[in-house]
Amino acid sequence: MRLGIIGLPQSGKTTLFNALTRGTQPTGISAGRIEVHTAVVDVPDPRVDRLSAMFKPKKTIYAKVTYSDIAGLDGSADKGGISGTLLNQLTQMDGFIHVVRCFEDDNVIHPMMSVDPVRDVQVMDSEFILNDLIAVERKLERLAEERKKGGGRDRAVVDHEIALFQRFQEALGAEIPLRDLDITPEEEKALSGFGFLSRKPLLIVLNISEGQTPPQIPYDHKHSTFVALQARLEMEIAQLPPDEAEIFLAEYGIEEPSLHRMIRLSYDLLGLQSFFTVGPDEVRAWTVRRGATAPEAAGEIHTDLQKGFIRAEVVSYDDLVTFGGMNEVKAHGKFHLEGKEYIVKDGDILNIRFNI
Repeated sequence: MRLGIIGLPQSGKTTLFNALTRGTQPTGISAGRIEVHTAVVDVPDPRVDRLSAMFKPKKTIYAKVTYSDIAGLDGSADKGGISGTLLNQLTQMDGFIHVVRCFEDDNVIHPMMSVDPVRDVQVMDSEFILNDLIAVERKLERLAEERKKGGGRDRAVVDHEIALFQRFQEALGAEIPLRDLDITPEEEKALSGFGFLSRKPLLIVLNISEGQTPPQIPYDHKHSTFVALQARLEMEIAQLPPDEAEIFLAEYGIEEPSLHRMIRLSYDLLGLQSFFTVGPDEVRAWTVRRGATAPEAAGEIHTDLQKGFIRAEVVSYDDLVTFGGMNEVKAHGKFHLEGKEYIVKDGDILNIRFNI
């Protein structure tokens, strides 16, 4: 899972990046320059800790999330859209964390000279929508030329793609992000290679000051959600030793570090879940989309397991913890053999039977 942290200059992007990654990147110095900081962090999961305690493996491996702090968006993209270098970074992301400044600070000047969270959300949305509209119109031009020349793909396929991209054009022209549109699996195939920015799930972080009430922002788009936090305070806590961090969290009434909340919200937004593999050599968490079949989950472990999939041995995490061990799970009839149609559930412990 790759998440891009975006926002206008002086919004607190790098501060949040440091909070999520326990990093020490300098803050407030990008000034609109294209600059990217990237870090890979473990996904905290108490289930992995419990499984590791039960099986005592040689290695314990958590699922991973990659955060990229992407500077360079300032709301001023011209009619040509976002520049190539910056656009390349943005299209690689699975979703975005948009940091919106809500705090007042005379020492940190807002690039638009005033703090207005509603405006800032609209500015970033408009920049992504404009960029997607440019890409859609270019695609429609190519499709029109392909249809005119003929002799290539079936005309019905081309007409279907034209209708799809015209629907995109209409939505974007009305300032509607593409994540609001329902796309069929067949239409998804036509979108291969397009990293439309307004289609990506969006987590909007309201960066508030101590004691500040988060503003209410009207925003009813799909695959989007809000969370409010104090990025600077979270960064300072993240850089403390664990025992001191716990004291600070309690003192400020913060139930859990921002890392935990952000990952949980990101998993929900992207429609992801975790399954596990266990044994004396390794206990490991894997990430897979919700609704994935057993062979698709096997493919996350290794492509050979998906190609040669025969059956999946399935035990739920809750059953294993309840009964205390694999033998006890089997004795209570909670051990299952599942085929290719099985839909993996969050917390499943899988062992894949395969043959290549």
